[in-house]
Amino acid sequence: MAVSPTATPTDRRIHRAGRAALVALLTAAALLLPSTSTPASAGPAPAPVPTAAAGTFQQITGFGSNPGNLAMYTYTPAGLPGGAPLVVALHGCTQTADDYYRHSGWPELADRYGFAVVFPQTGAANNPLSCFRWFDAAQNSRGVGEAASVLQMVTRAGALFGTDRSRVFVTGLSAGGGMAADLLADYPDVFAGGAVDAGPPAHCAATLAAASSCQNDDQRLTPAQWAEKVRRADPGHPGPWPRVAIWQGTADTTVRPVNATELRDQWTEVWGIGQTPSGTRSLPGGTTETRYDDAGGRPAVALYSIAGMGHGLAVAPGSGTDRCGATGAYFLDAICSGYHTALFWGLDSGGPTVPGLPAPSGLTATATGGDTVALGWQPVTGAVSYRVFRDGAPVADPTGTAWTDGGLSAGTAYAYAVAAVAADGTAGARSTTVTVTTPGGPAACWTTDNYHQVAAGRATLTGGLVYALGSGQAMGLWNTFTVHTLRRTGPGYYVLADGSC
Repeated sequence: MAVSPTATPTDRRIHRAGRAALVALLTAAALLLPSTSTPASAGPAPAPVPTAAAGTFQQITGFGSNPGNLAMYTYTPAGLPGGAPLVVALHGCTQTADDYYRHSGWPELADRYGFAVVFPQTGAANNPLSCFRWFDAAQNSRGVGEAASVLQMVTRAGALFGTDRSRVFVTGLSAGGGMAADLLADYPDVFAGGAVDAGPPAHCAATLAAASSCQNDDQRLTPAQWAEKVRRADPGHPGPWPRVAIWQGTADTTVRPVNATELRDQWTEVWGIGQTPSGTRSLPGGTTETRYDDAGGRPAVALYSIAGMGHGLAVAPGSGTDRCGATGAYFLDAICSGYHTALFWGLDSGGPTVPGLPAPSGLTATATGGDTVALGWQPVTGAVSYRVFRDGAPVADPTGTAWTDGGLSAGTAYAYAVAAVAADGTAGARSTTVTVTTPGGPAACWTTDNYHQVAAGRATLTGGLVYALGSGQAMGLWNTFTVHTLRRTGPGYYVLADGSC
């Protein structure tokens, strides 16, 4: 749009207004998408799509008035009975429901644990690059726009599949993650839990102009201010609140790691449990899990920080218990985030969809030393043995109702579940997962700048200032110029140790 040298002041103002509109359109198109000049952030070339999914992927029409102009797709495992959970999985920008079905790993997990999946889909008619509009108050709020369309999908799926309405969950990547966060705030009476993968906090932005700042900058809000955004989304809701998993790559330059910290601050404050971790542990793919338990000792919020990963959904192709998904653009080979999210939500605890014997009850796990954990549970009628799972993988088949796990690492968190095994060798439903941390462990030190201390989960960020995780010691400004040494003195607890490590 050129301007004539003889243009009047009014002509020039019109030109500037048109240019501003063009910039706004381009900003909308670029939301939550990595620069095309850095193709490495999109991951390796797409791998063959897994063939584990054994059910039906199909479009569902006529699910409601659909004010957000979305499409509804579902995946249902073969023979899925009534009373199963439901997971809503939201794709990222430039993606489709089919992309998410083929790469995210959720169909494989649905087959394994017995639940249905809804894959909402947006398109270019809504946003130039098919981004869910997490930044638009007319689309991301309770009862309107895309948020209302997703709720209509949940209602329709519930009628089709006989969903257990107490076990409905939502997850999403990037812009889908932003919308998932908004939905958790909009409908805490609908969603029992959620997972935000490389997305911003709930209701971080209500306008297009605010979206870029949310993605890239510390908003300098207190945990109480973040929590208020959730409470305003559904005024008067007294609880309970959804359990929230947060996934973030430390090398993500599209949705900066500060978003994960802000999400942590937001949801721990909503729960009223503070920002001091209940425990940490190392997971595959350079992942650190930091959890925040409720008053009953059950994880309410979990932050998964993946060292060195860029912008995308973490998957881990393969046939192992803790593997899922296929690599592709913004599906990055690191860890099966869906698997660990399913465990966090408790989807592995069986229910009416799991054949065989019922789940053992009363599982306890007690650390009896720096390298041992003693387990015990109630007997199940008809069981000839039991299968013990550590961090999701089978480790033993004792015949009694007690077993001791040895050779463990000191100062490390382990998650256990148990299933009863029938005479034909079939393992039934798994028990509720119990997490225990072994005591002790050698002190470890890390020397780096404040930005990377936060990214690695050893420090927290509040209002642009950094504090050591656990001890809360002040470390100064959040930047790459201020360097400190942190010493780990216990699970999730670090102290300043400049010059002493």
